[in-house]
Amino acid sequence: MPPTLASLVHHSALKLTVRAGEDHLDTAVRWAHVSELADPVPYMEGGELLLITALKLDAEDFEAMRRYVKRLSAAGVVGLGFAVGVNYDDVPEALVKAAKDEGLPLLEVPPRTPFIAISKAVSAAIAADQYRAVTSGFAAQRELTKQALNEGPEGLLAVLAAQVDGWAALYDASGAVVATAPEWAGRRAARLTADVERLRDRPAPASAVVAGGADDRVELHSIGTGRRPRAALAVGTAAALGTAERYALHSAIALLTLTTERSRALYAAEQRIGAAVLRMLLAGEPDHARAVAGDLYGALLDAPFRMVAAEVVAPPPTGVAAPAGASGGTGTALLLAEAVTGAGGASGGPLSVLADVVESAAARAGEAVLVVPHGERTVLLVVDGGAAAEACVQYAEVLEATRAEGSADDELVIGFSAPSGPIAAATAFKQAEQALSVARRRGRVLVEHEDVVAGSVLPLLGDDAVRAFADGLLRALRDHDATGRGDLVASLRAWLSRHGQWDAAAADLGVHRHTLRYRMRRVEEILGRSLDDPDVRMELWLALKATGA
Repeated sequence: MPPTLASLVHHSALKLTVRAGEDHLDTAVRWAHVSELADPVPYMEGGELLLITALKLDAEDFEAMRRYVKRLSAAGVVGLGFAVGVNYDDVPEALVKAAKDEGLPLLEVPPRTPFIAISKAVSAAIAADQYRAVTSGFAAQRELTKQALNEGPEGLLAVLAAQVDGWAALYDASGAVVATAPEWAGRRAARLTADVERLRDRPAPASAVVAGGADDRVELHSIGTGRRPRAALAVGTAAALGTAERYALHSAIALLTLTTERSRALYAAEQRIGAAVLRMLLAGEPDHARAVAGDLYGALLDAPFRMVAAEVVAPPPTGVAAPAGASGGTGTALLLAEAVTGAGGASGGPLSVLADVVESAAARAGEAVLVVPHGERTVLLVVDGGAAAEACVQYAEVLEATRAEGSADDELVIGFSAPSGPIAAATAFKQAEQALSVARRRGRVLVEHEDVVAGSVLPLLGDDAVRAFADGLLRALRDHDATGRGDLVASLRAWLSRHGQWDAAAADLGVHRHTLRYRMRRVEEILGRSLDDPDVRMELWLALKATGA
């Protein structure tokens, strides 16, 4: 502990006598300073023991002493030492009364005790306290290192919590609580999720002090050396950290940073293995893929999985309408889609955040997950119905809900395959790509392949290129009908809808079947195509549907 007024009073060589402020002797002394100025306040920083002889003070003037002592207290001076036998044989009653009224400790310094002796005592006590802090810090560092190597982050947090006489919590890149010490701190740590997210928005290294509740002062520190933090550490204590506690905290941050950076190197190696597993699956070599996956991804290949394809697409230019169902960009979704360096193609942006969200959910659930950059896309293998798949869906829902704000940022699109296994992985990949294409066309964030199969093909005709093709295919028939020489478009629709049944189609139109036959021959002549060709009939029917003709 730093020196206090009480420790100086009890110092046998100083022989100080307390004349006022007996109830405040436990106050720490930052320094001992001598000043005979009538107003030394401009030269005070707070925490000083001020030593005087009243050389320039009228120490017997009650009003002057009241103002003098009041100024010292307001400046943070923790005590006043008055040397007797120099200008005054005893401490003046006016000064004693002023000190008692203000609650400022007043110490009588005997003639045989020079001020330099008090200054040396304070300096020696401060140096001893700093030495104890450094020694304690080194001991804490050794214990933290030992626990980090043997027990991992959980052991490190336990030692840190004991060192600071409080609690500690570690958060992952998504802001979720990974570990706490003691165990009861889990609820307190969970309440700080929003503060951790705000800290992650700042370039690393970053720190903040927040209120964790009654009598709970919490420090938050980002962990990692990259542009964006990979984790965060929270430390809760009843009061501000002392020097020894600060050493322990900084050691813990350094060790967690080393662990994080080592984890990133291991993650890069795992990602290369994952890419090899994916290539083998898509090449139709499930046995080889399983052998390479080993314990790392073997559990994922043993259970039904989903193949997920994700990519980022640019939003429509300003002034150009988005596809049906879409509305602008990510808006405040950038709070989630922050640039976190990680897997998933580009460093930063929605793909990286998607990878972080999915991997964090899988880690908390004890699931295996495979995340591999694949060209301009990111491909994921997630357990069907597992936590990683659910996290992916929830992330897409958040982005979907915030697109209405109209931001022009790049947009994330995701395609889910049907549940599959290693043998059918290539098929699952095609399904994910098909669902991704539909999501892009519909302006959706996420589309599952089952939804495409269960729905109708007609919404797929809303593409501008499809409509342009349909307009070009039917233009000649519309031009013919515009001259008033027949109703070829309506006749074609009726004939196709009746599957080429002349009598039924003619009845729908209210014309003779010979009239309808004539019109269909005119359609063939104008288009230069035979209606006997099923491909021609299909294209014409889709063109009619796409244009609403």
